[in-house]
Amino acid sequence: MAFVTKARISLILLLCLVNRNGCERTGPFNPAEALVKAKNAAAGKLGPDVKTFNVLDYGAKANGKTDSSINFIRTFKAACNFRGNAMMVIPKGDFLIGPIIFQGPCFNPSSLIIQANGIVKAQADLSYFTGGADDTDWITFQSINGLILSGTGTFHGQGAKAWKYNDCAQKSHCVRLAANFKFNKVNDAIINGINSIDPKGFHIMVTVCRNFRLLNLKLQAPGDSPNTDGIHISKSNVVKIAHCVIGTGDDCVSMIHGSIDISVNKVICGPGHGFSVGSLGHYDDEADVNKIVVTNSSLTDTTNGVRIKTYKTDSPSKASSIFFTDLIMNRVKNPIIIDQEYGNRRSTQTSKVSISDVRFVNIKGTSISKVAVQFLCSKSNPCEGIQMNNIDLQYVGPPRDQQPFESNCTNAKVSYVGLQNPPPCR
Repeated sequence: MAFVTKARISLILLLCLVNRNGCERTGPFNPAEALVKAKNAAAGKLGPDVKTFNVLDYGAKANGKTDSSINFIRTFKAACNFRGNAMMVIPKGDFLIGPIIFQGPCFNPSSLIIQANGIVKAQADLSYFTGGADDTDWITFQSINGLILSGTGTFHGQGAKAWKYNDCAQKSHCVRLAANFKFNKVNDAIINGINSIDPKGFHIMVTVCRNFRLLNLKLQAPGDSPNTDGIHISKSNVVKIAHCVIGTGDDCVSMIHGSIDISVNKVICGPGHGFSVGSLGHYDDEADVNKIVVTNSSLTDTTNGVRIKTYKTDSPSKASSIFFTDLIMNRVKNPIIIDQEYGNRRSTQTSKVSISDVRFVNIKGTSISKVAVQFLCSKSNPCEGIQMNNIDLQYVGPPRDQQPFESNCTNAKVSYVGLQNPPPCR
């Protein structure tokens, strides 16, 4: 394989070095207006003031065999540098690309649109992804203010050949495999309608972003695919996820340090590990987590339902104002769980993450484990302000299990309102 095809292809746009304010999108972000624009783009109803940049016109081949990475980069560069409203188009057809970085800032006066209707496949060979833990992803968007990624297209990570190299189950400090998408320092964005299949690592990473919406997505990978989180959020605020279908091998949605004002609404999860806050306490000087809402969603055949998990380390932080409401569990193994001994139960350390103001409201369905509610909190930082309001879970596991259907609470201050099944902790 030629060196140029093995190397990570990246695009660094050195724009507006003197006056960056002159080249970035101006004006407040209007999510409703941007969503209408995304839907119009999907329907081909954009006005004549929007110039289109088609990857075919920049040499991309829709034969599924020719690597079109450089052609995608050239198309993005042309659209990003255009001083009017612009749309990059990935038409119907099969495309093959390696890891690429789409980096701003861009010159467009309004949000840059990327309309994806084709099938885009990643190079399957891991030799293309050699950048290390923080530079190993497939499609990266970076430093862009105003982005609409929309369409019916499918992004296939071809991860099946790579999963056997994932060693994160054995190592706490492992090198993660490539995410299908990484959004880094991308603000005022809508990702709408696309499909992600079989990533090598995560489906979607959102980090250091603000005003970010993920809508009507379908994220799929086998239930035994390792560390294929659906949507993984860190150091970001005002992120809204809605009307998504996620079936994967790890958390459907995971929210780690620095996640603030995150909303998950009307998401269908399963298979997978459910909705997770954490792992927390994994790094030094972690930012706090607060204002997390997971609501109006369902989980089917998942290993966990809703979970908060922290490592037993000396890294102090806080997780607060976390609400899980109006959820349906179908044959879930651990429907409700707080685990502050995650990763190393034998360690004599205690978690320094403080968990408070957590509410579980109107949660019903079925559990395949007899301990359907478990709060295993830190001795040095007990969980405070935990409220259980109208919990109605039924046991549907092995009929010969003689253990009572119950809740288990350690170092947790819990209050109860309304129906409680299983019964409250004694």
